[in-house]
Amino acid sequence: MHVVTTQSGLGRIEDGAVALLDTAYPHVGAVLAEEGSLRSLASRTVRRRIPLDTATLMAPLGRPRAVWGVGLNYTSKAARTGRALPGEPILYLAASSGVAAPGARVVIPGTATEPDYEGEIAVVVGRRLYQAAEADIWPAIAAVTAANDMTARDVMRTTGIPALAKSYPGFTPIGPSLRTPDDLPDRDAIRVRTRVNGTLLQDDTSAGMIFPIPDLLSRLSWFAALEPGDVVLTGTPAGTGQDRACFLADGDEVRVEVDGVLPLVTRVVRPPDALAHDHRLTEPVS
Repeated sequence: MHVVTTQSGLGRIEDGAVALLDTAYPHVGAVLAEEGSLRSLASRTVRRRIPLDTATLMAPLGRPRAVWGVGLNYTSKAARTGRALPGEPILYLAASSGVAAPGARVVIPGTATEPDYEGEIAVVVGRRLYQAAEADIWPAIAAVTAANDMTARDVMRTTGIPALAKSYPGFTPIGPSLRTPDDLPDRDAIRVRTRVNGTLLQDDTSAGMIFPIPDLLSRLSWFAALEPGDVVLTGTPAGTGQDRACFLADGDEVRVEVDGVLPLVTRVVRPPDALAHDHRLTEPVS
């Protein structure tokens, strides 16, 4: 099942259109908090259908309770940077206030001189996971989507704190659509691609992960309980701006493509210094 949150309500994507559903839930995150899965959306009555290209797509999960991430989780990234493979995942928790709606303009603050993109596969938790075995992970995942885990590389370098480098308003675009895992052709080799201004710069699959999705979430769940609607960003492959010493600039467009879901497009704005800290320029998450 392929679902979206639109300005007109929740919908399933069917035959190039959005089938708007008869439900009072404001977004998919609310469905997961209440029901723990998206299964009920498959049988909801369709109120009406609208063309996909005319729908205004919103942040599919609203504002998640928690957004977890992992550093250096692709062998291609380790090879490009010359770093040894980690023995344990490098985990962090980013501020959920950094989540941006699909298509939003993301304002780069004046204090971030090396803003970077990170195309990633995001997994959305459906059922509570705590001290879970790997075999328990996929049955508890409600959906997969795309994410752009933006990072201020200079802030990361000077502070050593991922949460600070990744939590600026708008630095975590997620969406725009969600796909249930049983609808993926190969959940062990999900492809992720990133294009900047149309140029393909990242291209890999989850088969190249150092800690595959079941292993990653199982390890995380031994330290923190993952609740319905929580998002886990699963790492980025080689090809980031850091790898090329080329960072995002005013007017750049980043497009993250993940198997099975709609492309996630982010537009970067670098305002004059006087507006650098005006967070109103970043479109809010509903």
